[in-house]
Amino acid sequence: MKCLITGGVGFIGSHLAEALLRRGDRVAVIDDLSTGNIENIAPLKRDGKFEYVIDTIFNRGLLAELVDGADVVFHLAAAVGVKLIVESPVRTIETNIKGTELVLEMAARKKRTVLLASTSEVYGKSSKALFREDDDLVLGPTFKGRWSYAASKAVDEFLALAYYREKGLPVIITRLFNTVGPRQTGHYGMVVPRFVEQALAGQPMTVYGSGEQVRSFTWVGDVVSALIRLVETPAAVGEIFNVGHREKITIFELAQLVRELAHSSSLVEFVPYDVAYGEGFEDMMYRLPDISKIEHVIGYEPTLCLKEILGLVIEFHRRKAREKLEYETQRQSPRPPSRQAAGERVL
Repeated sequence: MKCLITGGVGFIGSHLAEALLRRGDRVAVIDDLSTGNIENIAPLKRDGKFEYVIDTIFNRGLLAELVDGADVVFHLAAAVGVKLIVESPVRTIETNIKGTELVLEMAARKKRTVLLASTSEVYGKSSKALFREDDDLVLGPTFKGRWSYAASKAVDEFLALAYYREKGLPVIITRLFNTVGPRQTGHYGMVVPRFVEQALAGQPMTVYGSGEQVRSFTWVGDVVSALIRLVETPAAVGEIFNVGHREKITIFELAQLVRELAHSSSLVEFVPYDVAYGEGFEDMMYRLPDISKIEHVIGYEPTLCLKEILGLVIEFHRRKAREKLEYETQRQSPRPPSRQAAGERVL
């Protein structure tokens, strides 16, 4: 299978590329590095079936060429993270809607299968304990930028399904719930890497809001496996699927668990939403997936529990910290004088 991944240098995209290459598929990725990290794909560059392009998906000619060469397009390129969404709403809306429109337009010319990575955010402020794919979407007012991401991804879904119904484009939509694992950064508001980095550094672990918000967290490997299996399942075309985990935890309990597993002495510090994200920020108390649909269609079942996931993430961050320390130590170590510096002639 020949695959194109938009946003393929990012956290989930790089793991997806890695998994596809292990299967023997050919993989091309395009990423503008706005939130991705080129180090994520460094080990993949040696694979002859892998190619990457550092550019924006708004480059129409390049995007058309990449889509033409693919059998399947995994569209992951999007604005990510609550912090980025709140601080850059224009970028969020334009990246999500315009980018998706271009990908669908190019894919429709050759009827390429498109898997659109959407988000649990589209459920908005619904007070339900579990979210089903056919639930109503309950968004906040337009003057609160918090909801621009959810609204833009909902438009992406409407657009993808319109291409499916009107133009016969094979599309699959996945609503991802809090995917975590190595390579994820806390820079854009992702809670698990932020907690882990703070715990390992002995810094206060900042819980935004009351800490009573209930969430679930899913291993990136399980998410990637689900994406691949969905594009290979004809019954998935034209459908929407939650991808997540049944295990639930409050954010305060998550902070305590990370601190325990990291053997950290960090204190938990509560930060009001207004301080963290600005006045009027809204959040939902519950965001948990009903995953019965994806279980039925592809036999999806998460393989790791939260403790196992956090253990792997903590070890990843410990290793990166050791590598950084070793690098800084080598940089600061005095170099022995060269023979020439000692007054000898070097031939």
